[in-house]
Amino acid sequence: MSENGYEEQEEIFSQVLRAGRRTYFFDVRSTKAGDYYLTVTESKKFTHDDGSFHYKKHKIYLYKEDFSEFNEMLAKATDFIINEKGEEVISERHQKDFQKPTETVSEEKTSTESFTNIDFDDI
Repeated sequence: MSENGYEEQEEIFSQVLRAGRRTYFFDVRSTKAGDYYLTVTESKKFTHDDGSFHYKKHKIYLYKEDFSEFNEMLAKATDFIINEKGEEVISERHQKDFQKPTETVSEEKTSTESFTNIDFDDI
């Protein structure tokens, strides 16, 4: 058994997505009854000060009865992000030359030339 209490089954189909310090594994496995399910694992490499390293892993198990709703919610969430923020990566960790845009304050005329002199006795 693995550390999380699930017995790992042999992969039937596997894909790997390497993304910087993270690696994502999409593994199809078989249940004891012979049906298939999907595990998605995020593995992230951490380096210690002494040069040694370790990996932290996070795993989800996804079964066929949840595929449709999962795909639907994933599509909605990713579409929302792309529609709101676009496809450009704006994280400082991903772009070394990234600079937050500075707020521009509109310059307003502050000289007395822009004001009209009003005498309240005229009102």
